[in-house]
Amino acid sequence: MGLFGKRGIETDSDTDLLTRPDLEEDNGGHDRFSHYVKKEKITESAVTGKAVRALCGKKWIPSRDPEKYPICPTCKEIYAGLKPEPEDK
Repeated sequence: MGLFGKRGIETDSDTDLLTRPDLEEDNGGHDRFSHYVKKEKITESAVTGKAVRALCGKKWIPSRDPEKYPICPTCKEIYAGLKPEPEDK
């Protein structure tokens, strides 16, 4: 029968099926927020396709326009805590 089986489907192939590793993503309420991530990590992700981790801990591969969503309250709170307090003069 050559390369084809009984149903006409190729059974001998030189190609392998590529699978993506499962990412530990938080699929909760974080999906509809914009998150804080270092700019260089966003650029790296765009080039390599690797996931980024936001301040709040969410890990994902950015693909949506962040301008369309409100800022993640957890990221915003953490970021505010990182900024130095203004000194009284």
